[in-house]
Amino acid sequence: MRVGIGLPNAVAGTSGAELRDWAREAEAAGFSTLGTIDRIVYGNYDPLVALAAAAVVTERIKLATTVALGPVFAPAARIAKQFLSLDALAGGGRAVLGIAPGGRPDDYEVADVAMSERGRWMDRAVKQIREIWDGVDGGEQIGPRPVGDARPTLLVGGWVEASYRRAAQYGDGWIMGGGSPDQFRQALDGVRDHWAREGREGEPQTAALSYFALGPDGERAAQAYLGDYYAFLGEEAVGAITSGAARDADTVRAYIAGFEEAGCGELIFFPCSSDPAQVGMLAEAVGL
Repeated sequence: MRVGIGLPNAVAGTSGAELRDWAREAEAAGFSTLGTIDRIVYGNYDPLVALAAAAVVTERIKLATTVALGPVFAPAARIAKQFLSLDALAGGGRAVLGIAPGGRPDDYEVADVAMSERGRWMDRAVKQIREIWDGVDGGEQIGPRPVGDARPTLLVGGWVEASYRRAAQYGDGWIMGGGSPDQFRQALDGVRDHWAREGREGEPQTAALSYFALGPDGERAAQAYLGDYYAFLGEEAVGAITSGAARDADTVRAYIAGFEEAGCGELIFFPCSSDPAQVGMLAEAVGL
Protein backbone atom coordinates (compact mmCIF):
# COMPACT_ATOMS: atom_id res chain seq x y z
CA MET A 1 0.00 0.00 0.00
CA ARG A 2 1.24 3.48 -0.85
CA VAL A 3 1.42 6.15 1.84
CA GLY A 4 0.77 9.80 1.05
CA ILE A 5 0.78 12.95 3.15
CA GLY A 6 -1.50 15.94 3.18
CA LEU A 7 -0.36 19.50 2.70
CA PRO A 8 -1.19 21.72 5.69
CA ASN A 9 -3.33 23.91 3.42
CA ALA A 10 -6.12 24.02 6.02
CA VAL A 11 -3.96 24.50 9.12
CA ALA A 12 -4.26 28.04 10.45
CA GLY A 13 -1.19 30.22 10.04
CA THR A 14 0.53 28.10 7.40
CA SER A 15 2.82 30.32 5.33
CA GLY A 16 3.64 29.93 1.67
CA ALA A 17 7.23 29.10 2.58
CA GLU A 18 6.08 26.36 4.97
CA LEU A 19 3.79 24.91 2.30
CA ARG A 20 6.59 24.79 -0.27
CA ASP A 21 9.10 23.37 2.24
CA TRP A 22 6.55 20.74 3.21
CA ALA A 23 6.10 19.71 -0.44
CA ARG A 24 9.86 19.46 -1.03
CA GLU A 25 10.43 17.39 2.10
CA ALA A 26 7.46 15.10 1.36
CA GLU A 27 8.85 14.27 -2.07
CA ALA A 28 12.39 13.78 -0.75
CA ALA A 29 11.07 11.45 1.96
CA GLY A 30 9.35 9.22 -0.59
CA PHE A 31 5.67 9.84 0.06
CA SER A 32 3.42 8.91 -2.87
CA THR A 33 1.00 11.85 -2.87
CA LEU A 34 0.43 15.35 -1.56
CA GLY A 35 -3.25 15.75 -0.64
CA THR A 36 -5.36 18.84 0.02
CA ILE A 37 -8.51 19.70 1.96
CA ASP A 38 -11.23 21.81 0.32
CA ARG A 39 -13.60 24.27 1.98
CA ILE A 40 -14.97 27.69 1.08
CA VAL A 41 -16.16 29.03 4.44
CA TYR A 42 -12.88 28.39 6.21
CA GLY A 43 -9.40 29.90 6.33
CA ASN A 44 -7.75 27.23 4.16
CA TYR A 45 -5.73 27.84 1.03
CA ASP A 46 -7.64 26.90 -2.11
CA PRO A 47 -6.56 23.34 -2.97
CA LEU A 48 -5.67 24.07 -6.61
CA VAL A 49 -3.57 27.08 -5.61
CA ALA A 50 -1.78 25.00 -2.96
CA LEU A 51 -1.13 22.16 -5.41
CA ALA A 52 0.18 24.57 -8.04
CA ALA A 53 2.65 25.93 -5.48
CA ALA A 54 3.71 22.35 -4.68
CA ALA A 55 4.07 21.50 -8.36
CA VAL A 56 6.67 24.22 -8.80
CA VAL A 57 9.01 22.72 -6.20
CA THR A 58 8.48 18.99 -6.88
CA GLU A 59 9.01 16.62 -9.79
CA ARG A 60 7.61 13.18 -8.92
CA ILE A 61 5.00 13.20 -6.17
CA LYS A 62 1.29 13.06 -7.06
CA LEU A 63 -0.76 16.22 -6.50
CA ALA A 64 -4.29 15.46 -5.30
CA THR A 65 -7.48 17.09 -4.13
CA THR A 66 -8.68 14.78 -1.37
CA VAL A 67 -11.32 15.89 -2.00
CA ALA A 68 -12.56 18.84 -4.04
CA LEU A 69 -16.15 19.73 -3.17
CA GLY A 70 -17.36 19.42 -6.73
CA PRO A 71 -20.67 21.34 -6.87
CA VAL A 72 -19.21 24.40 -5.09
CA PHE A 73 -15.70 24.13 -6.55
CA ALA A 74 -16.27 25.22 -10.15
CA PRO A 75 -18.28 24.28 -13.24
CA ALA A 76 -17.32 20.79 -14.42
CA ALA A 77 -15.69 21.99 -17.64
CA ARG A 78 -13.58 24.45 -15.65
CA ILE A 79 -12.54 21.70 -13.23
CA ALA A 80 -11.53 19.51 -16.18
CA LYS A 81 -9.44 22.34 -17.63
CA GLN A 82 -7.86 23.22 -14.28
CA PHE A 83 -6.62 19.68 -13.80
CA LEU A 84 -5.38 19.38 -17.36
CA SER A 85 -3.46 22.59 -16.68
CA LEU A 86 -2.08 21.41 -13.33
CA ASP A 87 -1.05 18.11 -14.87
CA ALA A 88 0.70 19.79 -17.80
CA LEU A 89 2.54 22.23 -15.53
CA ALA A 90 3.58 19.34 -13.26
CA GLY A 91 5.02 17.31 -16.13
CA GLY A 92 2.14 14.94 -16.88
CA GLY A 93 0.46 12.15 -14.94
CA ARG A 94 0.77 13.74 -11.50
CA ALA A 95 -2.58 15.50 -11.01
CA VAL A 96 -5.29 13.60 -9.15
CA LEU A 97 -8.83 14.93 -8.95
CA GLY A 98 -10.55 13.49 -5.93
CA ILE A 99 -14.08 14.85 -6.10
CA ALA A 100 -17.17 14.47 -3.91
CA PRO A 101 -20.35 16.41 -3.12
CA GLY A 102 -19.43 17.56 0.40
CA GLY A 103 -22.00 18.21 3.08
CA ARG A 104 -21.46 21.65 4.63
CA PRO A 105 -24.53 23.90 4.13
CA ASP A 106 -22.44 27.06 4.63
CA ASP A 107 -20.21 26.21 1.67
CA TYR A 108 -23.27 25.67 -0.51
CA GLU A 109 -25.00 28.81 0.70
CA VAL A 110 -22.09 31.13 -0.03
CA ALA A 111 -21.59 29.48 -3.45
CA ASP A 112 -25.31 30.00 -4.20
CA VAL A 113 -25.72 26.32 -5.04
CA ALA A 114 -28.62 24.16 -3.85
CA MET A 115 -27.53 21.14 -1.81
CA SER A 116 -30.55 19.28 -3.17
CA GLU A 117 -28.94 19.35 -6.63
CA ARG A 118 -25.55 17.95 -5.62
CA GLY A 119 -26.22 14.35 -6.64
CA ARG A 120 -27.48 15.31 -10.08
CA TRP A 121 -24.54 17.71 -10.46
CA MET A 122 -22.08 14.92 -9.68
CA ASP A 123 -23.72 12.60 -12.23
CA ARG A 124 -23.34 15.19 -14.98
CA ALA A 125 -19.94 16.47 -13.89
CA VAL A 126 -17.92 13.28 -13.64
CA LYS A 127 -19.20 12.23 -17.08
CA GLN A 128 -18.24 15.58 -18.61
CA ILE A 129 -14.82 15.67 -16.94
CA ARG A 130 -14.02 12.20 -18.28
CA GLU A 131 -15.18 13.13 -21.79
CA ILE A 132 -13.03 16.27 -21.80
CA TRP A 133 -9.96 14.43 -20.56
CA ASP A 134 -10.51 11.63 -23.08
CA GLY A 135 -11.11 14.11 -25.90
CA VAL A 136 -14.53 12.83 -26.94
CA ASP A 137 -17.77 14.65 -27.81
CA GLY A 138 -15.91 17.94 -28.33
CA GLY A 139 -13.70 17.53 -25.29
CA GLU A 140 -10.59 17.63 -27.47
CA GLN A 141 -11.12 21.37 -27.88
CA ILE A 142 -10.37 21.97 -24.19
CA GLY A 143 -6.72 21.98 -23.24
CA PRO A 144 -3.88 21.80 -22.64
CA ARG A 145 -4.25 18.30 -24.00
CA PRO A 146 -2.53 15.35 -22.29
CA VAL A 147 0.65 14.10 -23.93
CA GLY A 148 0.63 10.37 -24.66
CA ASP A 149 -0.83 8.30 -21.83
CA ALA A 150 -0.10 10.95 -19.18
CA ARG A 151 -3.36 12.44 -17.94
CA PRO A 152 -4.96 13.32 -14.62
CA THR A 153 -6.50 10.62 -12.41
CA LEU A 154 -10.16 10.79 -11.35
CA LEU A 155 -11.18 9.41 -7.94
CA VAL A 156 -14.84 9.78 -6.96
CA GLY A 157 -15.73 10.11 -3.30
CA GLY A 158 -18.90 9.59 -1.29
CA TRP A 159 -20.51 6.97 0.91
CA VAL A 160 -23.70 6.16 -1.03
CA GLU A 161 -24.37 3.67 -3.81
CA ALA A 162 -24.54 6.48 -6.36
CA SER A 163 -20.95 7.42 -5.52
CA TYR A 164 -19.77 3.87 -6.12
CA ARG A 165 -21.65 3.85 -9.43
CA ARG A 166 -20.07 7.13 -10.55
CA ALA A 167 -16.61 5.83 -9.65
CA ALA A 168 -17.20 2.70 -11.71
CA GLN A 169 -18.74 4.48 -14.69
CA TYR A 170 -16.31 7.36 -15.11
CA GLY A 171 -13.55 7.24 -12.51
CA ASP A 172 -10.23 5.53 -12.10
CA GLY A 173 -11.37 4.57 -8.63
CA TRP A 174 -12.88 5.69 -5.33
CA ILE A 175 -11.66 7.69 -2.33
CA MET A 176 -12.93 7.57 1.26
CA GLY A 177 -12.76 10.48 3.65
CA GLY A 178 -12.33 9.90 7.35
CA GLY A 179 -13.30 6.47 8.62
CA SER A 180 -12.06 3.16 9.91
CA PRO A 181 -10.57 0.21 8.04
CA ASP A 182 -13.81 -1.72 8.64
CA GLN A 183 -15.84 1.08 7.07
CA PHE A 184 -13.45 1.15 4.14
CA ARG A 185 -13.76 -2.61 3.65
CA GLN A 186 -17.54 -2.46 3.60
CA ALA A 187 -17.59 0.42 1.12
CA LEU A 188 -15.01 -1.26 -1.09
CA ASP A 189 -17.36 -4.19 -1.54
CA GLY A 190 -19.89 -1.77 -3.05
CA VAL A 191 -17.28 -0.13 -5.26
CA ARG A 192 -16.09 -3.48 -6.58
CA ASP A 193 -19.66 -4.62 -7.22
CA HIS A 194 -20.36 -1.60 -9.40
CA TRP A 195 -16.94 -1.94 -11.05
CA ALA A 196 -17.90 -5.45 -12.15
CA ARG A 197 -21.36 -4.35 -13.29
CA GLU A 198 -19.77 -1.76 -15.57
CA GLY A 199 -17.47 -4.39 -17.05
CA ARG A 200 -14.35 -2.61 -15.84
CA GLU A 201 -11.16 -4.65 -15.88
CA GLY A 202 -8.68 -4.96 -13.03
CA GLU A 203 -9.11 -3.28 -9.67
CA PRO A 204 -10.27 0.28 -8.97
CA GLN A 205 -7.69 2.63 -7.52
CA THR A 206 -8.57 3.40 -3.91
CA ALA A 207 -7.48 5.84 -1.24
CA ALA A 208 -8.42 6.81 2.30
CA LEU A 209 -7.53 9.62 4.71
CA SER A 210 -6.39 9.79 8.32
CA TYR A 211 -4.94 12.44 10.67
CA PHE A 212 -1.61 12.59 12.47
CA ALA A 213 0.06 14.89 14.99
CA LEU A 214 3.44 13.61 16.12
CA GLY A 215 6.03 14.85 18.61
CA PRO A 216 5.73 16.48 22.02
CA ASP A 217 3.32 19.14 20.73
CA GLY A 218 1.06 16.65 18.96
CA GLU A 219 -1.77 16.65 21.48
CA ARG A 220 -2.05 20.44 21.49
CA ALA A 221 -1.85 20.65 17.69
CA ALA A 222 -4.56 18.01 17.21
CA GLN A 223 -6.91 19.68 19.66
CA ALA A 224 -6.34 23.15 18.19
CA TYR A 225 -6.74 22.24 14.53
CA LEU A 226 -9.33 19.45 14.63
CA GLY A 227 -11.28 21.17 17.38
CA ASP A 228 -11.67 24.22 15.17
CA TYR A 229 -12.20 22.46 11.85
CA TYR A 230 -14.87 20.08 13.16
CA ALA A 231 -16.46 22.38 15.75
CA PHE A 232 -19.74 22.36 13.79
CA LEU A 233 -20.18 18.65 14.62
CA GLY A 234 -20.33 19.24 18.36
CA GLU A 235 -18.08 18.46 21.32
CA GLU A 236 -18.57 14.69 21.36
CA ALA A 237 -17.73 14.25 17.68
CA VAL A 238 -14.73 16.57 17.97
CA GLY A 239 -13.43 14.50 20.86
CA ALA A 240 -13.72 11.29 18.87
CA ILE A 241 -11.99 12.74 15.80
CA THR A 242 -9.22 14.33 17.86
CA SER A 243 -8.54 11.14 19.81
CA GLY A 244 -8.30 9.26 16.51
CA ALA A 245 -5.38 11.31 15.20
CA ALA A 246 -2.19 9.22 15.24
CA ARG A 247 0.18 10.69 17.83
CA ASP A 248 2.88 8.04 17.88
CA ALA A 249 4.65 5.72 15.45
CA ASP A 250 2.85 2.60 16.68
CA THR A 251 -0.53 4.12 15.88
CA VAL A 252 0.66 5.25 12.43
CA ARG A 253 1.81 1.72 11.65
CA ALA A 254 -1.42 0.22 13.03
CA TYR A 255 -3.48 2.44 10.73
CA ILE A 256 -1.35 1.43 7.76
CA ALA A 257 -1.71 -2.25 8.59
CA GLY A 258 -5.47 -1.94 9.10
CA PHE A 259 -6.17 -0.13 5.85
CA GLU A 260 -3.82 -2.36 3.89
CA GLU A 261 -5.60 -5.44 5.21
CA ALA A 262 -8.92 -3.83 4.24
CA GLY A 263 -7.75 -3.58 0.62
CA CYS A 264 -6.87 0.13 0.48
CA GLY A 265 -4.42 1.14 -2.21
CA GLU A 266 -3.19 4.36 -0.60
CA LEU A 267 -3.51 5.94 2.84
CA ILE A 268 -2.97 9.70 3.03
CA PHE A 269 -2.09 11.12 6.47
CA PHE A 270 -3.20 14.71 7.05
CA PRO A 271 -1.31 16.97 9.45
CA CYS A 272 -2.58 19.04 12.35
CA SER A 273 0.50 21.27 12.29
CA SER A 274 2.29 23.17 9.53
CA ASP A 275 5.75 22.51 10.99
CA PRO A 276 7.71 20.78 8.17
CA ALA A 277 9.43 18.67 10.85
CA GLN A 278 6.19 16.67 10.91
CA VAL A 279 7.08 15.30 7.47
CA GLY A 280 10.28 13.71 8.75
CA MET A 281 8.58 12.33 11.85
CA LEU A 282 5.84 10.70 9.76
CA ALA A 283 8.38 9.33 7.30
CA GLU A 284 10.31 7.74 10.15
CA ALA A 285 7.12 6.25 11.62
CA VAL A 286 6.12 4.85 8.22
CA GLY A 287 9.61 3.49 7.57
CA LEU A 288 10.35 5.43 4.38
